[in-house]
Amino acid sequence: MSDPKAKRIIFLGTPEFAVASLCALVEAGFNVVAVVTMPDKPAGRGLKLQTSAVKQYAESRGIPVLQPEKLKSPAFIDELSAYKADVQVVVAFRMLPVQVWNMPPYGTFNLHASLLPNYRGAAPINWAIVNGEHETGITTFKLRHEIDTGDIVHREAVPINETISAGELHDILMEKGAKLVVKTMDEVLSETAVFLPQMNIEGDLKPAPKIFREHCRINWSLSGEQIHNLIRGMSPYPAAFSMLNGQILKIYKGSYVVRRHFETAGTMYIENNLLRIATADGYYYAEDIQLEGKKRMPSSEFVKGFRVEGQVSLG
Repeated sequence: MSDPKAKRIIFLGTPEFAVASLCALVEAGFNVVAVVTMPDKPAGRGLKLQTSAVKQYAESRGIPVLQPEKLKSPAFIDELSAYKADVQVVVAFRMLPVQVWNMPPYGTFNLHASLLPNYRGAAPINWAIVNGEHETGITTFKLRHEIDTGDIVHREAVPINETISAGELHDILMEKGAKLVVKTMDEVLSETAVFLPQMNIEGDLKPAPKIFREHCRINWSLSGEQIHNLIRGMSPYPAAFSMLNGQILKIYKGSYVVRRHFETAGTMYIENNLLRIATADGYYYAEDIQLEGKKRMPSSEFVKGFRVEGQVSLG
């Protein structure tokens, strides 16, 4: 059998989460012959073209970069097929057309940031925390037409504690995922991989749809625990928010207590340099916030320039 690491890999990905896996493959000695990533986009006040994190890494290692506008375009399909890849690896990229994922003889493999089949979709890290899960994980699987449904190669569980944010969990899963991608490619290309159909895993499935603005608005009539989970599940991006005097108030971090009270949910006071907000079953203490038009700051800094005269309600 030929050396598995000599076989040709094309890597598809865009953000920092994908860079860790690409870097791990390169440093493990795999033959990454090309990278596919999103086209450069104008960003910032000067609208300068910004390149993806994956492109920046690939160029630093001299790996050819493909940036198709349309994944179904004949020109891109021809360019991709010219690399004669044995396998493709996808981490945090767009949905692929069948002409792309079905091209290499060993198939196309994806890293997903959940324990599939749970949390299929665009935002598995966020929704696992929002839903109060105590465990999530990473999964490598072989791509097929229905999104996130292919046969599993490996799953690895990761605990979720009661204070971790989506950003912190993202970094943990990114590093563990990179190692799992290397392990998966070792087995796939040496033809020792064992595949587990997702239909063999029982249980009620929870989805992870794309996050929209309405998902981020805080309902103070919920319990402190539910609000706490939403805030940390949306932190640092896109961030849970409420309305304060007609302005958006983003909340990134805090804590809650269960305590009987008779205040209207959303009523806010300042207590010990923190914003104390009434919930259905107690209070939420906002510690890290950002008012529209202002920089992100600790609430202890925010309250120095903000005075509450009587009752203030968040909406």
